[in-house]
Amino acid sequence: MVKSKKVAIWATCIAGILIFVLVGATVFYGNYLLNKIDKVEIDKENVGITEEVEEKLSQYDDKITNIALFGIDAEDGGVGRSDSIIIATLDFHNKKLKLTSIMRDSYVDIDGYGTDKINHAYAFGGAELAIKTLNQNFNLNIEDFVAVNFTTMPKIIDKIGGITVDITSEEVSYIQGIESAGTYNLTGDQALDYSRIRYATGGDYVRTERQRTVLTKIFEKILAMNPTKYPGLLSEVLSMVKTNFNSAEILELGTEVLSMGVASLEQDRFPLDGYCEGKMIDGIYYLTFDKDATVNQLHEYIFEDKKIWE
Repeated sequence: MVKSKKVAIWATCIAGILIFVLVGATVFYGNYLLNKIDKVEIDKENVGITEEVEEKLSQYDDKITNIALFGIDAEDGGVGRSDSIIIATLDFHNKKLKLTSIMRDSYVDIDGYGTDKINHAYAFGGAELAIKTLNQNFNLNIEDFVAVNFTTMPKIIDKIGGITVDITSEEVSYIQGIESAGTYNLTGDQALDYSRIRYATGGDYVRTERQRTVLTKIFEKILAMNPTKYPGLLSEVLSMVKTNFNSAEILELGTEVLSMGVASLEQDRFPLDGYCEGKMIDGIYYLTFDKDATVNQLHEYIFEDKKIWE
C-alpha cells in the first residue's frame, strides 16, 4: 500500500508538471534534487490578496491549498506569456487533486496595465503579477506558483517515451508526422503541436481540454513506469521548473500530499460556457465573462467541491 501511494504521488508530480514534481523530489530524494530547481523570489505582500478575501477564505486554510501553474510560451531564457494557466488544488478534506484551467483570452484587469488578456500578465510582470491578476479578478488567495516553459514540454514527454492520444480528422493537419485520424503515441513535439491547436472546432475551449488531456496522459504514463526510473527522470525534469517554493515548504507539502494517497486528477475549465462571450475590442479578440457568476462557480468548485452549474 505504501509503495502504491508513492507511485501515485510521483505520477502526479510529473503529470502536473509541476507542483507534484517538487513534492515527490523532496519526500523521496531530498535536497540533492531540490537544488536543481530554478528558485524565483516573489513578494507575497504584493500578490493581490485583500483582507476581505483572506478573512473569507481563512476557513479553508487547513483544507485547501491552491498553487498557480503556468505554461510559458517563450524561447529558453525568455519571459513570454502564460498561455496555459491552471490552478492546482490540493483538497486535503475531500482527498482530491484538481486542475482548473483559466481561459487565456479572459478579459481581466491587470494591475498597472489596464484591462487585457489574462495571459499577458506573466509577460508584463512575471509570476508575481500573474498570481496577483488571478487573485484580484477571481477573489483568490494564491501565494505560490510552478512554471514550465512550453519549449521544455517536449523534452519531458520524450523522457517518458511519449504519450498515447486519440487524434481526430480535424486535428491531423496541425500535428507534424500525422497523416490520418487514429490513436498515436505522440512524441514531445507532436504533443506540443496537439496542445497548441486553436483554430479547430471549439477554439480555445477545446484547446484547454487538449492541454488537460496531455497532463492526464502524462499521469497515466508515469503510473505505468517502473519507480526505479523516477530519480533519473526527475533529475532532468526539475531543472526545467521554476517555483517560489523553498525546501521546507516543499517537504511539508509533500508529506501532506503523500498522506492523501490520491491516484487521480479532477479537471475543469473557467469561465464556463453560457457565462462568457468572445468579443472584438479595438480589433483584438477577448473573452469577456460574467465575473460575479464565474467567481461564485469557481469558489464552489475549488473550496466546496461542488459543481453548482450541473
